[in-house]
Amino acid sequence: MHEITCPHCHKAFTIDEAGYADIVKQVRDSEFEGALHERLELAESAKKAEIELAEARVATALQAEAAKKDAAIQELTAKLNSGAVAQKLAVSEALSTVQGERDALSNELEKAKRERETAAELSEAKRLSELHQATAAKELEIHELKSKLQASDSEQKLALSAAVGAVEKERDGLKGSLERVELEMKLVETSMKDKYETQIKDRDDAIERLRDMKARLSTKMVGETLEQHCETTFNQIRATAFPRAYFEKDNDARSGSKGDYIFKEADESGTEIVSIMFEMKNESDTTASKHKNEDFLKELDKDRTEKGCEYAVLVSLLEADNELFNSGIVDMSHRFPKMYVVRPQFFLPMITVLRNAALNSLKYKSELALVKAQSIDVTNFEEELDSFKTGFARNFDLASRKFQTAIDEIDKSIDHLQKTREALLGTNRNLRLANDKAQDVTIKKLTRGNPTMTKKFSDLPSLDSGSAE
Repeated sequence: MHEITCPHCHKAFTIDEAGYADIVKQVRDSEFEGALHERLELAESAKKAEIELAEARVATALQAEAAKKDAAIQELTAKLNSGAVAQKLAVSEALSTVQGERDALSNELEKAKRERETAAELSEAKRLSELHQATAAKELEIHELKSKLQASDSEQKLALSAAVGAVEKERDGLKGSLERVELEMKLVETSMKDKYETQIKDRDDAIERLRDMKARLSTKMVGETLEQHCETTFNQIRATAFPRAYFEKDNDARSGSKGDYIFKEADESGTEIVSIMFEMKNESDTTASKHKNEDFLKELDKDRTEKGCEYAVLVSLLEADNELFNSGIVDMSHRFPKMYVVRPQFFLPMITVLRNAALNSLKYKSELALVKAQSIDVTNFEEELDSFKTGFARNFDLASRKFQTAIDEIDKSIDHLQKTREALLGTNRNLRLANDKAQDVTIKKLTRGNPTMTKKFSDLPSLDSGSAE
């Protein structure tokens, strides 16, 4: 089977081997007929060229012969004009003879032309007859091929119509199914859209309420909100998880600074289990200058040391996009000892972790407290000695700084007096130079190069010669 595409309608159809061979033969015969017509036209052109060439040769020969005859006539005419009547008669006879020969040649030429034309017409008629016969045979074959092709086209059209009908029926069924599926999808999409629009609207309302609340909060209120959250969270489990714990705000600012909350827990005997200094840091989203957690660690470590706490914990909402602080409990002991940074959700877990770690060392703390109780005098003496050393060192440091300040002020005064002395010495030198210049002034020096003033001074009668010089 062969597939053929129509060049006009661009539809593809298949035919068997016999039909394909007939079409190939039709195309081959058509090409042969075209080649035959082309060769006949070339032969006709060559024949016409040969006839024109023969006619040109005959015309040339006749013209040459006529030229010769004309020359003879002119010669005889000249002889006739020059002489006798006999010669005129001879010339007339010769002229008649020449004229007869010329007419005979013309008749022969005409006869040759008619014969050539008759032969050409016969040859052309014969060729046309052969061509008509060949054309008739080809047309008969073409007609047969067309009949076969039409029959094949009819069969293919019937098969195609049946196939198209089946495809259209299947297409209509699929179209109906697709319409039902699209309708179901639209219904589901509408319901999902309504559902999510409702959720989005609720979230937008919640976001707007939070924005309004943040807009009304000052920086202080933002920080206090985090502190209240942590305090409320701890108080909710205080009675069950930390019955003997102390968790209150740090109100002792005698050292110049204070933390936010202090957590302490002791056992039944009063031995401290763990103590934590807490700092809560928060800021509004609209704050122009954003702070970092690193900015508050140094002050928090100072507060932990001054208040005698073992650990320091920064509960922070700063650097909200920082993955390090969002991952959980962050140990900052590489910067400051026993320092941690947590998010508010890790506030209680942080206390629990440090408390459980401290419970493991409670036994050692109890033994240490017992040893301290047994040697209370030595301990008190050492504490008083340490207190004396600390106070003496502080007073010595203050005295040293005051002494150094006084020394610096004396140095500054000496420098100032030295500069004043140099300024006075400079003034004295300038006055001495001015006096020397004044003593060196004479009338001769003043009038040098000035003849007018020289004449004026010379005319004064009161000036003697000594003063003139």
